[in-house]
Amino acid sequence: MKKFLLFIAGLVALGILLANLGPMVLLGVSVWLLYVVFKQFMKSDSTFGKIAWIALGLVILSIAVSNIFAVIGLAAAYVLYVIYKKMTKRKDDTVIESSSTSDPFTNFERQWAELNK
Repeated sequence: MKKFLLFIAGLVALGILLANLGPMVLLGVSVWLLYVVFKQFMKSDSTFGKIAWIALGLVILSIAVSNIFAVIGLAAAYVLYVIYKKMTKRKDDTVIESSSTSDPFTNFERQWAELNK
């Protein structure tokens, strides 16, 4: 039942992720453009150039703020990742009986199992 509920939650998270894929792309592009505008603003020497870069930066910033719903898509991607990790987690099925003898092969098997954890 737990795996079924995780599967359903994963489907819901996938749907939310796909629904917010467009705003996520636009948010990424606008953040990259803001970086480019900032770099060009720092290179500009004239006052008019700096004012023009600030105006362009404000326009791009408004585009970035309008795509803030992309954060919901990022949260859905994280939830999908956590669900995937929980569903693929392996149980440690290695059972090694410890004996009082000092058989080197038994010790080797125990140490090998500890290394593989």
